[in-house]
Amino acid sequence: MGTLPHIVYEILDIFHKASFFALSLQAALVILVIWLILHKNKSNEKSRNLSAEQKAALIANWTPEPLVGDTPLDHPALSPRLVTGRVGKRITVDGRDCLNLGTHNYLGLLEDEDIQEDAIRSLKKYGVGSCGPRGFYGTVDVHLDLEEKLAQFMDMEEAVVYSYGFSTIASAIPAYAKRTDICFVDEAANFAIQKGLDASRCTVVYFRHNDMKDLEEKLLEQSAKDVENPKKAAKTRKFLIAEGIYMNTGEMCPLAELVEMRKKYRLRFFLDESITFGTMGATGRGLTEHLGVDKDEIDLISASLEWAVGTIGGFCVGSSFIVDHQRLSGLGYCFSASCPPLLTQAALSALDKFNKHPELFAEIQESSRRMQKKLENLSMLALRGNPISPVKHLYIRQEKSSKAEVTLLTDIVEKCISRGLCLVNAQYLAHIEKKCPRASIRLTVNRLLTDEDMAFAFETLESVSKEILA
Repeated sequence: MGTLPHIVYEILDIFHKASFFALSLQAALVILVIWLILHKNKSNEKSRNLSAEQKAALIANWTPEPLVGDTPLDHPALSPRLVTGRVGKRITVDGRDCLNLGTHNYLGLLEDEDIQEDAIRSLKKYGVGSCGPRGFYGTVDVHLDLEEKLAQFMDMEEAVVYSYGFSTIASAIPAYAKRTDICFVDEAANFAIQKGLDASRCTVVYFRHNDMKDLEEKLLEQSAKDVENPKKAAKTRKFLIAEGIYMNTGEMCPLAELVEMRKKYRLRFFLDESITFGTMGATGRGLTEHLGVDKDEIDLISASLEWAVGTIGGFCVGSSFIVDHQRLSGLGYCFSASCPPLLTQAALSALDKFNKHPELFAEIQESSRRMQKKLENLSMLALRGNPISPVKHLYIRQEKSSKAEVTLLTDIVEKCISRGLCLVNAQYLAHIEKKCPRASIRLTVNRLLTDEDMAFAFETLESVSKEILA
């Protein structure tokens, strides 16, 4: 009984110390909760008072929303192409042998017998999969070996390996950029980067593709805002995100100029080298090596292992401080099952090839140049892409509506496949992409292509495009 007056005193003291605004807000919330409870009870009472005929009428008139919307009869998913056998320089599509210019197997390592034998030995030792995320029971010694060798190869302090190429940069961005931060991003950035930005919930400022003047104008605008609100600016981190070679254009980023912008405006710089890793530079270390840019100028370098390396997964390299943070905050690392050991071993074997056979990189660059010279002579299709980029885009020269271009390019791809040349349309999620690129045929080069292969590809494209577009 003695505690009751004390409790009452404490409650009165709280009311005495609380501001009028706080008391008013609490009273309003209490009234709102009471109103919601009473309103809900009235609604339930009305529904309980319906007659049997009224309930039957409601049920009869109710139409459930379909689980899947209507699919157009011409949707490609309704008529998929069947690929059989090993995917390499040549591919079997619907029973037809084709020259494969749709693969990202730039170095042709999918067809390397030594790598396949190493993967088979790993399969016999470890089994198929790890069955768990890296942080639990999914880490196998080959994962640690790969991270160590990647860090050594890239001459960085540490590396972290992801089990899926898409999730690498999509996880790395939100591991650092948060709601209060700002990211300056090239408008041609790939879909994985876009999803990483969405997950970070940061403010995104897109600048025109490879336009350093437009980027600087946007940075100056932000600097003016920071001067007006220094308190907010002190809590806002700024990031710059680019690709070495853009998947959506095949064009190389102006890396040296981006580094200067990073220094001048004190930005954190992330570079996705998924296409350039294993294709650029004298030893395949990417665009930094090719252009002679110090890797220490870049805070985080990411790349896919699914292109030049010819396996599965991706990685990020940087300082130990930067990389270790992803082991706790990189969602694709923390919650995805680790990369199967046999495919991790394939990546290790590919890295050994990189070190022992640096001529691979000169060969892919030369193949890309020769293909560029061929494709520049197409009369009905326009070429876009850096001469030494293994990814190139072909567009209809006389621009038409988006729907018409998609239809015409699809017809070209289908007819090319029927003549033994495998190509693919660049696929985009038109209603989700931040700036959906123009329809194109995305053509890829690999180092195994001969002069005869390139001549066949050119002649087939020229003939088919004339038939359909002339």
